Amino acid sequence: MTSQISARKNTLAVRIGDVVVGGGAPVVVQSMTNTDTANAVETAIQVAQLAKAGSEVVRITVNSEEAASQVAAIRDRLDDMGCHVPLVGDFHFNGHKLLEKYPDCAQALGKYRINPGNVGKGKKRDAQFATMIEMACKYDKPVRIGVNWGSLDQELLALVMDENSNRAEPKESTEIMHEALIRSALESAAKAEEIGLGKDKIILSCKMSLVQDLISVYQDLSSQCEYALHLGLTEAGMGSKGIVASTAALAVLLQQGIGDTIRISLTPEPHGDRTKEVIVAQEILQTMGLRSFTPQVIACPGCGRTSSTYFQQLAKDIQSYLRDQMPTWSEKHKGVEEMNVAVMGCVVNGPGESKHANIGISLPGTGEKPVAPVYVDGVKTVTLKGDKIAEEFQQIVTQYVEEKYKTL
Repeated sequence: MTSQISARKNTLAVRIGDVVVGGGAPVVVQSMTNTDTANAVETAIQVAQLAKAGSEVVRITVNSEEAASQVAAIRDRLDDMGCHVPLVGDFHFNGHKLLEKYPDCAQALGKYRINPGNVGKGKKRDAQFATMIEMACKYDKPVRIGVNWGSLDQELLALVMDENSNRAEPKESTEIMHEALIRSALESAAKAEEIGLGKDKIILSCKMSLVQDLISVYQDLSSQCEYALHLGLTEAGMGSKGIVASTAALAVLLQQGIGDTIRISLTPEPHGDRTKEVIVAQEILQTMGLRSFTPQVIACPGCGRTSSTYFQQLAKDIQSYLRDQMPTWSEKHKGVEEMNVAVMGCVVNGPGESKHANIGISLPGTGEKPVAPVYVDGVKTVTLKGDKIAEEFQQIVTQYVEEKYKTL
């Protein structure tokens, strides 16, 4: 599996701590906490959970003095835990005040996120935006200028609409929205550069919640600049809807070489696991052949030949086992993240898929002989039977990893 598509757009590289975004680096996975940042303990715990799941950058809300006052403590807690993932401060209406008043917060963050539509109005906008950029320059921090169609600068939108009305052939309202989003991002980036922020300290995003709109905006944006780009379908939704919508949008852009870092904005189920958005982001990149994070399980969908749920449970258990082992395996076994394991439910495609995988098992379907041949690197090595097929197959997988992948 290739580490990235060779035709990726050559954007400027931006360093966030030890993480490089853009400049030909592999696409970076990031996520965001949903804890109250003023609660340093809960926030540090969730950041660590997201980082363990594979988030390479984690964003936290910094919306109040109580939150800003705890950012340095969160950073210290994470460092004490051995978790050095960069933190991004998500600022909106009062970021200029918080960064000035809490220098420990400004220093502890790895990056600032600024929304041009929420930094003020009228004459205050430029001054407050300038303050935040000056803080980024002072502390040598990169900035994501993140425009969102739900909080677009209304003065700019009105200006673009007025300009459009004077055109010989006015554009449709959707095109005007796209144009305003892109102008907001690019003009804000230009202002940041005028203030003194280097191009290699700027990441842009133009978030929308409709798939075709997002694709269109990023295609235009990427053709007009060389800044690193952050991708994400904002307010993607819950469950399969959010996953499918995010995948549909990001896959098209990534295939075109657009995008340097991604976040999947899933609405979690009540009390749901926040790390799901990290796993989805990883799986998008891995299934597209852009990066490898964890061994993948190939499993058939099941049919009338597979009335037993045994193969389904085994596939689920093996996938969970592989992901659970990765924090340890990734430190010991180079290349293990590219391993493929096949768990098949009957004789139709079972042996063939098993032979193509690094390790494969073909379980008996309905009416088939109650045996399960195992293939290792295309060769049948053993046939399992009895009540402990799952445990024995897991042992075979573990032994394969120990023997096949070089110890670091």
